[in-house]
Amino acid sequence: MTDTVQARIDDIVKSADVVLFMKGTPLFPQCGFSSRAIAILDHVGVAYESVDVLQDQEVRQGIKAYSEWPTIPQLYVKGEFLGGSDIMMEMFEAGELQQLMTERGVARAE
Repeated sequence: MTDTVQARIDDIVKSADVVLFMKGTPLFPQCGFSSRAIAILDHVGVAYESVDVLQDQEVRQGIKAYSEWPTIPQLYVKGEFLGGSDIMMEMFEAGELQQLMTERGVARAE
């Protein structure tokens, strides 16, 4: 991954409290895992930004190196990588995701 791609991803991750790198868009997810991640975030009711990795191959490959995580989607909260849809689901089912969002002062969706 080039320094330019690393810097772009770093800027994106820090641009919002919650950022989801996914395949597709929240209205039209392009894989089941991305769809599940959107459903979880919508249910938790937090404001988030999404990045469609299918629109930018450098970001699609670069995000995997950035997080040292091989799959997409990837969730970042306040600049910290949390994990993919399986980890999101486990945290959600345990009530940990909602608690984390509250503790970190993440804005509610409008």
